[in-house]
Amino acid sequence: MPSAPTLRKLRCRLADVPTAVLLMMASGGAYAQEGVADAGALRLVSVVPRVSVSEVITNNVALSSANPQSDQITQVSPGIRISVGGARLQAYFDYSRNELFYAQDSSPQRSQNALNTFGTLEVLDNWAYLDFSGNISQQAISAFGAQSVDNTSVNPNRTEVSTYRLSPYVRGRLGNVANYEARYSRAISSSDSGLGSDVTTGDAVAKVSADRAFGNLGWSADASQQTADYSAGRQTEANRLNLGLSYAITPQLSVSARAGRETNNYTTLDMESYDTSGVGLNWAPSERTKLSASLDHRPFGDAHSVSFEHRTPRTAWRFSDSKDVSTTPNQAGFASLGAIYDLLFIQFASIEPDAVARARLVNTYLQSNGINPNAPVISSFLASAVSLQLLQNLSFALLGVRDTITFVATRSESSRLDTLSVGFDPNSATLIRQRGFSVNYAHRLTPEYSLGVLASQQNTEGVSSLQDSRLRLLSINITGKFGKNAAASVGVRRVVYSSVTAPYGETAITLSLNVQF
Repeated sequence: MPSAPTLRKLRCRLADVPTAVLLMMASGGAYAQEGVADAGALRLVSVVPRVSVSEVITNNVALSSANPQSDQITQVSPGIRISVGGARLQAYFDYSRNELFYAQDSSPQRSQNALNTFGTLEVLDNWAYLDFSGNISQQAISAFGAQSVDNTSVNPNRTEVSTYRLSPYVRGRLGNVANYEARYSRAISSSDSGLGSDVTTGDAVAKVSADRAFGNLGWSADASQQTADYSAGRQTEANRLNLGLSYAITPQLSVSARAGRETNNYTTLDMESYDTSGVGLNWAPSERTKLSASLDHRPFGDAHSVSFEHRTPRTAWRFSDSKDVSTTPNQAGFASLGAIYDLLFIQFASIEPDAVARARLVNTYLQSNGINPNAPVISSFLASAVSLQLLQNLSFALLGVRDTITFVATRSESSRLDTLSVGFDPNSATLIRQRGFSVNYAHRLTPEYSLGVLASQQNTEGVSSLQDSRLRLLSINITGKFGKNAAASVGVRRVVYSSVTAPYGETAITLSLNVQF
């Protein structure tokens, strides 16, 4: 963590940095052990062991409307976070083991794992690389079963899901003619529930391109193969070949067009071939604003992708809209740090251009203000077949002198594309619609204490009104630091779940203590 004098120098140089960010950096601290080696090895290693103890006092531990039971749940969670930034390795690793103890009934006592890791290793200089990621989290089995807001409730509709991904690739130049990249990715996703389906996916992609082969005119050629094998379903495969042209209208604006051929068995038992085509646009008027969009005609209809980012000295905005084939719809399969984390990572770019150092600043800011970086807006669910998914996300962050406001809204539509699979699917509906929003307000009461208010809502709809549900949450927390390495919080929450089949209400008091070493 930079020293206070260094931060004061940064304040003088960066006139557009929000005052709240600078106050946070001057008063906050990241608890880490740092090692610095020669330039060819690791530049920075941050290791943060921790132990968290929390207590949840709830009036409805089993989420029942007929016979609610009160309970007191103690959760002990040792964990560790490691960040590595080096010439060859950029990595993030966060793991915790959660042991839950129930005061009124020991039968549901259980252990849970939580993992979020990802990174890139440069195997050979400027040529061969390896991307990797892993995620372990608690997710819903069915989109239409009872939904809960945390991992302490006794909910038979939740299970532990693990996803791991390895992706080796090479990239370089073919003389002075073109760039090339060849990549293979393999991912395995599994759950502890017998109602779900494990899925193994393999993706192979090869691409050759030249951005300015003839003045402002460029070209590209790519081929890909994807397989998705479900333990409770069947294996599907898709092969694609595309040829494309691009044109740079200005240095900031370029357009592209492509045509190709796709062969798949998403909707048939045998492989069938189809013509495809598409167009795209990329616009980056400044380092603060980026826009990309694409539209492709595929065998199942039109697929599209839109991404927009914009930041000002005190705000950050993100919007994405995509429609494409998905092997794990709405599932937290590939590791990330969450929508709020991504917003602040964009916002802090003017403070710290180095990605590793910036990640530490973002983590410190989130901890100091008691903000959960990856709280989901809509719940994930298990899948046993390839689906067609529409996913839209809008997120916004406002950083004031003592206040931070974040807003995240998500809309999703998932429809089963493979209707030939005979495997059991807990979400065997032709269409699943979900939409939700989350508003988080954090106020710095003092340099050491902050107040947080979170309001969220999730709506789920199926083809029948009997499947419709709504989950609403309101929580208030006070978070504070104790000494150099400890932080504590106390809060209260109210959850109301409206459903024809399993409605419930819950009120809970939460207390937690986190010690980092």
